[in-house]
Amino acid sequence: MTTFSRRTLLMISALALLPLVGCGDDTDSGATTTASGTVRLLTHDSFLLSDGVLDQFTERTGIEVELIQGGDAGQVVNQAILTNGNPQADVLFGIDSTFLSRALDADLFVPYEAEGLDQVDESLRLDPEHRVTPITYGDVCLNYDKAWFAEQGVPVPTSLADLVNPIYEDRLVVENPATSSPGLAFLLASIEAFGEDGWEAWWSDLRANGVQVTEGWEEAYNTAFSGGGASEGTRPLVVSYASSPPAEVLYADPPITESPVGVIDASCYRQVEGAGILMGAKNEAGARLLIDFLLGEEVQADVPLSMFVFPVRADVELPELFVEHAATPEDVYEMPAADIGAHREEWIDQWTDLVLR
Repeated sequence: MTTFSRRTLLMISALALLPLVGCGDDTDSGATTTASGTVRLLTHDSFLLSDGVLDQFTERTGIEVELIQGGDAGQVVNQAILTNGNPQADVLFGIDSTFLSRALDADLFVPYEAEGLDQVDESLRLDPEHRVTPITYGDVCLNYDKAWFAEQGVPVPTSLADLVNPIYEDRLVVENPATSSPGLAFLLASIEAFGEDGWEAWWSDLRANGVQVTEGWEEAYNTAFSGGGASEGTRPLVVSYASSPPAEVLYADPPITESPVGVIDASCYRQVEGAGILMGAKNEAGARLLIDFLLGEEVQADVPLSMFVFPVRADVELPELFVEHAATPEDVYEMPAADIGAHREEWIDQWTDLVLR
């Protein structure tokens, strides 16, 4: 089995989180223009498109894209807040519902209704005022090592509640919600699952059952998880993504036809990632065209196998590898951005006291 990082997984990480198709007509990604100059795109480190995709934007518009990668999603949002009104970029990509309220409260973005938004389901639209445009989505889910469970004769857990069973003692690794996007998503899933009156007791039981905590996805999946990139891992359960299975198949050496990693559908939390034009952008006209391009068919068709996330456009066909191997849970945990914004730091502090101290 090959080793891959979140940049590879999401390229992913990861989240991040994806084949290249030919150019569509001008309405797919903004009207053809003779504009020139540079538009600056601030993203998290997991942002990656296939070679030549951004070149299509330049060929169509005459505008070069300067890519600025600023760490994880939280760091990128914090950078944008600190430079609000005089931003280091024109467009920010990678903000999701876990940080959306913070950005909107800071008045970071200029409203813009992008071309192609009519192809995006209402459930994926982050902001009715169009300050943030949805671009991709993915599900943070428990992954499991198929071989370990088969060899040990242990049943695969079917819910979050199962994880406190003693048969899963010392078998789970999760990420710290204070430092990791999937870690925060998993915490939010637990709050949705067990409610304000029950999630803390569940985490206390999980700690007593030997849960391991890492600072980020890379260490959890590629080092601690027994089914991931590192053979020395001992934990057959990990917080990762619904798109881990196709990544395992794509990068396996020698080739495989079935993923060694499974997904527990009942554990999944949905993350929608968006892009917005930063207030004070020096090239606002170019920024609008870039938002249209990110929501256009070229980028939307590319994201499954470059960043291992789903396109938000309903009219974009998924690659066969994704259709065959990615999990697509029907019911997922979600939480309104306003609720997250109101309680995020409080919940993280409570979690830290319960699990790490």
